[in-house]
Amino acid sequence: MHKQKVLVLMGGFSEEREVSLRSGAAVLNALKNLGYDADALDIKGSSIQTIVDYDPDLVFIALHGKDGEDGTVQGLLELLDIPYTGSGVASSAIGINKVLTKKLLTYEGIPTAPFYILKKNEFNSPLQDIQSLLERIGLPMVIKAATQGSSIGTYIVREEKDVLKAIEAAFVYDPEVLVEKFIDGTEVTSTVIGNESTEVLPLIEITSANEFYDFESKYTPGMCSHIIPARVNQDIQNKIAKLSQRVYKSLNCRGYARVDYIIDKKGNPFVLEINTIPGMTEMSLVPDAARAAGIGFEELVERIVRLGLEIPSRMTK
Repeated sequence: MHKQKVLVLMGGFSEEREVSLRSGAAVLNALKNLGYDADALDIKGSSIQTIVDYDPDLVFIALHGKDGEDGTVQGLLELLDIPYTGSGVASSAIGINKVLTKKLLTYEGIPTAPFYILKKNEFNSPLQDIQSLLERIGLPMVIKAATQGSSIGTYIVREEKDVLKAIEAAFVYDPEVLVEKFIDGTEVTSTVIGNESTEVLPLIEITSANEFYDFESKYTPGMCSHIIPARVNQDIQNKIAKLSQRVYKSLNCRGYARVDYIIDKKGNPFVLEINTIPGMTEMSLVPDAARAAGIGFEELVERIVRLGLEIPSRMTK
């Protein structure tokens, strides 16, 4: 019997390279244990021809951030006619861009924090722009680079004197910056798995040693806690599960994705963002949510592979 060849793409060029290498290594190990003919490829320093020569039945995308999570590699694989895991080109491009995601959520009537968009090439009157932000958004505010993951380029600003410094720091990562109202509350995350039919995994509550769930908290042992079940009443959990499916379907996601929320003091959930290629490291949230649903890491990887091999009905002629 032909053993399916799976190539794990990992590493890459983004700020999240190290996390991607860890995700890819964990996935590769699971694939080998499952009996797949599997190899990994760090796309930094590799050529497209390497992928072609390997001739995989499926590519498991374990890339995070730019060039991996933004539709770039997905478009390449479609040109090569190679099936891959996770969402397609458009879904990936929208999902990684916090500005486009916010616009789509607003159009769909999905609750998200009030926001304002700044463009680097139009940021010519800082004092005027900051005054406008203070009037529209107020303090505290959250300033985010539009297309970074793992909370890179994200700053919580509580005082007026720190606004400009945070905006300039975010512009280092991206020419577009999202400014949104800071909502004080409980941070939770919801994992959705599936193509046309979807399943929502148990909700996870996140607590962090730092002010928010930033890069250091996410990837340093002991600096964050994943609380399952989340300390959130069942009605709110049910509401979040429905919202997560709406977000997933609105972006036409495939495979699996993670939707992050903040629940305010009144119990209202607000969508923060969606991750179309969530981390698959030993500290990652999706494997934790799967375990809470009785799905081990290898079974999770197997399910993601199977979903990647399915041809979505909207793509059939």
